[in-house]
Amino acid sequence: MNQIKIGIIGAGRIGKIHADNLLRLPQAKVVAVSDLFAGPELEAWAAERGIGTVLTDSAELIARPDIDAVFICSSTDTHVPLIKQAAKAGKHIFCEKPVSMSIAQTEEALEAVREAGVKLQIGFNRRFDHNFKRVREIVGEGAIGETHIVKITSRDPGPPPADYIKVSGGIFMDMMIHDFDMARFVSGSEVEEVYAQGNVLVDPVFAEHGDVDTAIVTLRFANGALGVIDNSRQAVYGYDQRVEVFGSKGSVAVTNDHPNTAEISTSEGIRKDKPLHFFLERYQAAYVEETQLFIDCLAQGKPLPVEGNDALQAERIALAAKLSSRLRRPVKLSELPELL
Repeated sequence: MNQIKIGIIGAGRIGKIHADNLLRLPQAKVVAVSDLFAGPELEAWAAERGIGTVLTDSAELIARPDIDAVFICSSTDTHVPLIKQAAKAGKHIFCEKPVSMSIAQTEEALEAVREAGVKLQIGFNRRFDHNFKRVREIVGEGAIGETHIVKITSRDPGPPPADYIKVSGGIFMDMMIHDFDMARFVSGSEVEEVYAQGNVLVDPVFAEHGDVDTAIVTLRFANGALGVIDNSRQAVYGYDQRVEVFGSKGSVAVTNDHPNTAEISTSEGIRKDKPLHFFLERYQAAYVEETQLFIDCLAQGKPLPVEGNDALQAERIALAAKLSSRLRRPVKLSELPELL
């Protein structure tokens, strides 16, 4: 396979980011984009980038014989049917997280992928962040010994709009799912038990939709390590993304990325610029790398860096956290079939 021909389903913010990143790669070509609300504006955007076809029907895009792989960037409720359709058509798939809000539906999608023999990569872009990758490398090398504690902080600079909140799936599935994947990634171990607590401390609109805006989850890993994740929908000082892994021989920690490293020291105190504003700025390079590796793996027939099972495990942890918050007790992942 020389040049990988790509179709993008869903031309919102993330779909356009992936398109622009793909257009940088000589081994990839975006041949078509589909979006339910495609019109003159999207057609103009596509024309500027040399994307020749804009459709409203994703089925038409998937059926095209000149497409090797699809990027599914549409709303979460469309992911499973689109994965099934693409797999049946023999297309390789990149899908944004989560695959679905239902473990059973996600398993159905993964089974369709297995039966078709196509590749599926999940958009857990934080694995490709230069800071977090280095943490995983250090832990994997054994430099800090056996992992004892994993600490993850993830706080947004501001809450999403109400229309988004009501369909997001809640803080554990929408926001913290990235952190659940990161916990598995940096620890190198599966999660066995979670205990989640949450509250509405930022905006009452979250309560109106049965959600919380502030949450803490403790984790128990299969290797015996413990973890803690804290999330907030509003950090007034900017996008707060930190990880620490503490082990028997030491620890490794990464802090926030900033626009620059300048630190101003005066008689009034010491200060520096706020962290990079939000995920598009902080993880810009990570989005590029995840796209590059997906294309490289297709072209060279190599295993993908993030596969369907990673989505399934993160979703299982998120669901257990949601149940734990509701039941006000720890939940083992092994309990999920009985609690659903």
